[in-house]
Amino acid sequence: MSIDFSEFINHLISNPIFLLTIILILAVILINGWTDAPNAIATCVSTKAISPRNAIILATVFNFLGVFIMTMFNSKVAATIYNMVDFGGDTTQALTALSAAMIGIVIWATLAWYFGIPTSESHALIAGISGAAIALQNGFSGINPDEWVKVLYGIALSTVLGFGSGWLIVKALELIFKNVRRRKAQNFFKKGQIGGAAAMAFMHGAQDGQKFMGVFMLSIFLSQGQYQVTEFFIPVWLMILSSVVMAFGTSIGGYRIIKTVGMDMVRLEQYQGFATDIAAAGSLLLSSVWGIPVSTTHMKTTAIMGVGSAKRLSAVKWNVVGDLVLTWILTFPGCGLIGYAMAKLFMLIF
Repeated sequence: MSIDFSEFINHLISNPIFLLTIILILAVILINGWTDAPNAIATCVSTKAISPRNAIILATVFNFLGVFIMTMFNSKVAATIYNMVDFGGDTTQALTALSAAMIGIVIWATLAWYFGIPTSESHALIAGISGAAIALQNGFSGINPDEWVKVLYGIALSTVLGFGSGWLIVKALELIFKNVRRRKAQNFFKKGQIGGAAAMAFMHGAQDGQKFMGVFMLSIFLSQGQYQVTEFFIPVWLMILSSVVMAFGTSIGGYRIIKTVGMDMVRLEQYQGFATDIAAAGSLLLSSVWGIPVSTTHMKTTAIMGVGSAKRLSAVKWNVVGDLVLTWILTFPGCGLIGYAMAKLFMLIF
């Protein structure tokens, strides 16, 4: 099932709650491009392979392409997010609860950006809509455990695969380029890192863009009074809209996040930055193909840890890592509780 653009506009005009929900979802997509997408370009900026301005332009373009192209071929991540929670029953109340969840995510993401903490918008989205669904159903019947367990798989996968592939790739590069002249190797890695950053930005759009489009489709069906739609097709106009909004968010910048991920955690050379981007982008591609929603922030930072640890464990500033891990842990209960409380409040008011 799908919806054409003219039908979508008619729903916006005739349903104020739906209009509010769509505005809030677009706000969350914008904030994701603003706060999460800079992770993709953090390493190439920190190693001076590319200027911050050009890196942001690169991320903007490839985020757009990632959302659009990947969804044309594989939309499993969007389907997983869509089926993760049960907003069934009273569709008006459900739409109200979904709006509240989006406000909770905006609050959480904005606070994280203000303090320069690269929190996961993916985890915030999952926690926010889960909290709202629990509030709506007055219990955990609002959660689909078969789909939600994929989130746990994603956390484990991004930790092991990100760290492990980062460690292995940088070790392989050190071996391959052992006898190559330093200047020649640096020229290769400077160009290669730009390509790696483009791949990371592409996969960020592919993963995160689909998550938000899954929620977008959920709001559309709820506005039509339908809550039992199990299969759907993402229309091209929605791919374009999501990718443009995310790209605009990225163009605003995000130097605080770039500094935390690319500079504060570990000092990287260009070949290490290249290894990080290739490891993270490859891991994100595998996750997308399998339909597992993973955090691009989590994947990128664990890849950086793996690369840094390959040199020596002390090369990683583990106090910074500790702050990041604490934030990731707090995102689920924190954003979930905000989503729950806002949903209860909205349902009481409206």
